[in-house]
This record gives sequence, C-alpha cells and structure tokens, in this order.
Amino acid sequence: MSEIAFLRDLVVLFSVSIVVVYFFVKLGLPAVVGFVVAGAMVGPYGLDFVQDVSHVDVFAEIGVVLLLFTIGVEFSLAHVPSLRAVLGSGLLQIGSTIALSAAAGLAFGLQLNQGIFWGFLTAMSSTAIVLKMIADRGEMNSPHGRLSTGILIVQDFAVLPMMLLTPVLAHQGGSAASVVWSLGKAIILVTVILITARFLVPWILERVVRSRSRELFLITIVLICLGIAWLSSLAGLSLALGAFIAGLILSESEYSHQAMAEVLPFRYGFNSLFFIAIGMLFNFRVLLAHPVLVTSLVLVMVIGKSLTAAGAAIASGYAWRPAILMGMALAQVGEFSFILSKVGKDVGLLSLDSFQLFLAVSVLTLLLTPFLIEIAPRIARRAEAIQRLHHWTRPSGLVEEPPVRLRDHTIIAGYGINGRNLAKVLRETEIPFVIVEMDGDAVRHEQKKGVPIYFGDVTHPQTLRRLGIQEARALVLAISDPLATRRAIKVAREMNLRIHIISRTRYLREIDDLRASGADQVVPEEFETSIEIFCLVLQEYRVPAGIIAEKAERIRKEGYALLRRGQSEWKEIVTERIDDRYVDD
Repeated sequence: MSEIAFLRDLVVLFSVSIVVVYFFVKLGLPAVVGFVVAGAMVGPYGLDFVQDVSHVDVFAEIGVVLLLFTIGVEFSLAHVPSLRAVLGSGLLQIGSTIALSAAAGLAFGLQLNQGIFWGFLTAMSSTAIVLKMIADRGEMNSPHGRLSTGILIVQDFAVLPMMLLTPVLAHQGGSAASVVWSLGKAIILVTVILITARFLVPWILERVVRSRSRELFLITIVLICLGIAWLSSLAGLSLALGAFIAGLILSESEYSHQAMAEVLPFRYGFNSLFFIAIGMLFNFRVLLAHPVLVTSLVLVMVIGKSLTAAGAAIASGYAWRPAILMGMALAQVGEFSFILSKVGKDVGLLSLDSFQLFLAVSVLTLLLTPFLIEIAPRIARRAEAIQRLHHWTRPSGLVEEPPVRLRDHTIIAGYGINGRNLAKVLRETEIPFVIVEMDGDAVRHEQKKGVPIYFGDVTHPQTLRRLGIQEARALVLAISDPLATRRAIKVAREMNLRIHIISRTRYLREIDDLRASGADQVVPEEFETSIEIFCLVLQEYRVPAGIIAEKAERIRKEGYALLRRGQSEWKEIVTERIDDRYVDD
C-alpha cells in the first residue's frame, strides 16, 4: 500500500505543478518559482496533500545530481584553469559573510559559535537554481556566468569543512587535528577519483560505442554520473558536486554531446521535483506569525549577500558589471544550507523556532532569485555611475591605454576563438585593430606577446572612447554575454553613427533585438551551423559550388528571414529538385 500512496503523491505533485506553472508561464513568471509555489501549496505546511516528504526528497536529490552532471558536461574542463582566478573571490565571499554574520549575531545577543554557524548557513548559495537560470538564459560562458559557476563550486567544496566544524562549534567532540585529517582524506580520495576517471572513462566509452547499443550507452553514462557522485560522497562531498565532477570529466570526451542528449529528458523530470521539494519546506505559519521579522531578514540576507559576493569579486580584480551580476545571482541561501541546518539543529546550534525561521527566510530568498537575476543588468548599469573608482577594479601589471591614436581600425570585443581568429586575419592583412577583454589574466598574458589587447568593459563609454570608437571603422562583438552585447551595441551606436557593428549570437531569435539595438550584421551560430550542414548535403549530391554559394548567400541577404518564417521555404531550398545539367558526371 505504501507504493500506491507514493504513486498518489507523485500524481498530486505533478498535477498541481502543471496547473501552477502553466499560469506562471502565462503571466511571464519563471517556471522555477511556479514549482516552488506548487510545493508550498501541497506540502505539510500548506494544504497537506502530501505528508511523507522523504520519498520526494530522494527523487529531488536525483534531479540535482542530473542537473549538475549536465552542467558539468556543458561547462567543459577547458574552463577549469579560469577557476583559479575565482578561488580568491569565493574564499573572500565566504569569509566576509561568516564574519558579518558573527558580528550581527553578537549584536543581537547570540553566542559567537551560533553567529559563526549562521554565517555557514548564509554563505552558501543555490547551485541548482542559479546554474539553471544562467543556463536557460544562455549565459554560462559569459564573464558573470563563469564567475558565478566558479564561486558556486568553491562554496560546494566549503560544505565539507563546515560539516566537520559544526560539532566542534557545538562543543560536541572533534578537534582541529581530526578536521584536518578528514579534509586530507577527502582531498586524496577526490584526486584519485579524478585521475582514475580521466583515463578510465574514455576507454570505457570507446568500447561501449563500438557495441552500437544505445541502451548500453545510456546505462554507462548513468553509471558514470551516479558512480562518481557516490564515490565523491564517500569523501564527504555532496552527491551534486560529485556529479558535476563527473560531467567535467565526460566533457573532454568526443561523446559528451550524445551523453547530454540522452540524460536531458531525465534531468527535466527529476529536477522539477527538487524545486517542488524546496517549496514543501516553506511554513506559511512562520511568515504569518512574524511578518516583519521574516521580511527584514530576507532583505538583509539578499542585500548583504549581494554586496559581499560582488565586493569580493571586485576586490579580486573583476570588473564591476560581472561582479554585480554574479552578486545578485548568488543572493539566496543554498540547498546545502538546508542539510547543514539540520545538523546544526541536531547538535543544538539552532533551536526549533530558529530552524523554522531559517527555512522560511531561505525559501523566500530562493523565490526572489529569478527576479533578482532579471533586474541585475539594470542595477549594474546604475553602478557604472561610480566608475570614478574604476582603477580599484583594474588588475595590476596591465598596459591601460593604446600606445597611439588609432584611426580607421577595427575594435574586437572578446578574445575567445572568434576574436583570436579575426585578430590573426587582420594582422595578416595589415588592417589595424585593437582588442578589449574582461579577463585580466588573458590580457596580461597576451600583452607580453605584443598583442594590442587591453582590459576593459566594452559596455562602458569610457572604454570605447579610449579605444578610439569615434575614428573606428568596425566593431566586432565576439563575446558570449547577450545582455552585454545588446548594451555595447547601443552605446557604440550612440558614440559613432557611422561605425559598422558586427555581432555574434548563439540563437536565431536574438537577431531582431540586436538589429533593433543598432547592429548592422548579426551572425547567429546555430544558423551558420545549419548553413554549413545543408551545404555539405548539397555537396554530397554533387551540386556545383556556385549553386551552393548562391543559395547560402540568398538566405544571408534576406536576413535569415526564410528560416524565421517557417519550415516550408527552408524545405524548398534543401529539397529543390536538381536539374541534370547541374550534375557533374
């Protein structure tokens, strides 16, 4: 009968979620918030339709594991070197949050150990929600996306020493030596897992793929994800962090894209249960009993975490814009804090009332996260008025100004693959150019090679003015941040009406917005890929190169309108009957 009751609970959860999320989407609100609200409605503190939350928690944990696994696959190990730069920001954010919480606790009559523990709870942010929101917005590879991911990873690793230190704070055994020994064992075990999996996983996948069995491939991917997550948990890390490590390992494999396609359907189903489970923790009675206290704590926590996270990034040399966007994205309390709060309640650092208060405040901060991420770009633009302090954010050891006054040159924003290739061609054709990049380490490294690259934010008028925007012929935006791209186009167009602006974008749907902002040409990556594919198909049918080039140019000249109007005209192009006179026998 318990199995039937559990099935009934799942039916109730998904039924209510469908209705709530449908109306949220219709109102233009994030689906994540709808899932949390649905969980609060049906949970033990709401309508009490679902009383046994433990089974839901198991599925929710699987959802988080799959989410972090797929994000790890998308993130790629190529980004790991950049995580070294965010290590200082992450540690500074955690340390400053703990220090401020301890000071606030002492001011309100808490003991020092209790204040420190509250710092542990508030220092963590929600890896699942933040990374999902950033991924949905296509900003994983943007400066603030990489910064947010790096700091979240630092926070997740910090959960282990916090778990070990909690009994010590409660004076229930443990010592500094035992904590250090436990950390050492965890580091050794994780290192062994990484090294072994790095060589073993490609070898296993290669033989599985040779079997040509899709079922075997799927089971192997799930085993790699859950197996590495489980082994990491033996080292004291969370299952989710272990799954992220598994994704990073798999990202270097040639089969990573197929693995992502196989796992995604499972991720979406289980992941919704995680957000529902978060909502089921919310106790409406706490909010009704202490509305002023709960509201005040939510505001203090959101503002305090935004300032400490952004301040830590700025102090570490990051520009204000990505720092502020990251700070507001990480302004909530994380899911691992819920686990840590239960430990604190068991050892006496949190009373039952404090525990319920913490849960209510935490869930409300999670609900605010999508809205904070939405308004963060506007807050970041307001903060640009304080750019008189810009020298505080500039990394040391950089050449700050172009050596000569440029004229009729090209400004390249972003020094990734596209920026590097363009710079190489311009150099070979002796066309003057200058590069602006937000990664201080990359700028410092390339300047030593003599590359005309400078640190700066392309969305800021002062940066464009220093690069000679008034005398430039072209501006190429090769950055991965959609919001920054749109902002940079508007600013550049206001400063130079004649400049030719070329922008890249990941998606076809962004073309109209970027052109409306002032871009002359927009190159969508997904569409250029489709052009390359149909060109290869026509080549296979031995269509002359001139005919293929004509059809590709036809689409580009019409501003990609054929694809946006629908599939009929696209089909007409690809499946057009080829006259025998075009076939070279």
